[in-house]
Amino acid sequence: MSLLNRRQPVLLLVWLLFLFVAEAQLWGQSGSRSKTGRARNEQATLFTNPVFDTDFPDPTVIRASDGWYYAYATQTIVNGRMVNIQVARSSDLTRWEHLGDALPVKPAWANQTQKLWAPHVSQHGATYYMYYSADPNTLTGLCLAVATSKSPRGPFTDTGKPLKCGESFINIDPMSFDDPATGKRLLYWGSGFQPIRVQELAPDRKSFMPGSRAIELVQPIKDENPDNYERLIEGAWVIKRQGFYYLFYSGDNCCGDKAHYAVMVARSRSATGPFETLAQASNKPNSVILERNERFVAPGHNSIVTDSAGQDWTFYHAIDSKNRLLNNSIGGDRDVRRIMLMDRVVYRNGWPQIEGGTPSKTEQRGPKLRTRRR
Repeated sequence: MSLLNRRQPVLLLVWLLFLFVAEAQLWGQSGSRSKTGRARNEQATLFTNPVFDTDFPDPTVIRASDGWYYAYATQTIVNGRMVNIQVARSSDLTRWEHLGDALPVKPAWANQTQKLWAPHVSQHGATYYMYYSADPNTLTGLCLAVATSKSPRGPFTDTGKPLKCGESFINIDPMSFDDPATGKRLLYWGSGFQPIRVQELAPDRKSFMPGSRAIELVQPIKDENPDNYERLIEGAWVIKRQGFYYLFYSGDNCCGDKAHYAVMVARSRSATGPFETLAQASNKPNSVILERNERFVAPGHNSIVTDSAGQDWTFYHAIDSKNRLLNNSIGGDRDVRRIMLMDRVVYRNGWPQIEGGTPSKTEQRGPKLRTRRR
């Protein structure tokens, strides 16, 4: 037997040992083993705010059935062109790609105006439903609206008529939620110095349930204290955790040179209330869980996403004090850049909190996500 042949078993053993060590190191870096022996392959990415450094107001973030995360936002100007409803995509929640306009054709009843605000998208079956606000051609107040698509990136098509109209900007900032306790389809909304409201949707999700009525959940606080964030409340978002329904909301001025905005929270044992605010439950002066710091001003209008490890993350907009203004004018007090940020949500003593109570400014460990298959 030649020397080479005698060495072959030894070389094979060394090679197998190398592969075993390399695979063990890979598991330690990229994930852990489940009880079935399969690698979960959960990876956490480092990030620094903002996670999307472009004008992206009132962000809603969802995970679609195609495995991607999608974010939707209020109108803005991109490359000199008005985008009615913005849509972006990410595989890891920290790096985002702008996809364009999710609603390229405005509804016929609002095609002569340009106020398309605060979309919320949810998937049911093979259909994506977008709830948003629009300014009708013939009325003086904004309306709630519904559009649908078979793709999370759009294009979405309006149903052809508004869902609900009213005075001023009372009927804006919709958020749909299916109550796991009752199976009811609910829509939350509100602004315009009026309460946050909820009402049951019909099975088609494009209209309200016949015989249902709007229920008032959280009231604005008419207090001229300059630190009062609750003169105007809006941007409702609801989740259920550990037996409580948490209603996040924002106030009181999102935009402009006098922007004064923060995220607050209330909770209930029922999706339709009654809700108790953090201030009412704790005797704190307010219900704020996220407010400004010297870098990021007027944080608010948040949404919540849960990662593969069960950790909640909040996405929201804020004004960067280092780069406040848009390059292109939209008009009014909305010519400030409201960029998208992300932070971890923690729960203490039965209430959600944002670490530090202000937007993070340093590098953070991001969500744990299962690697998306290509």
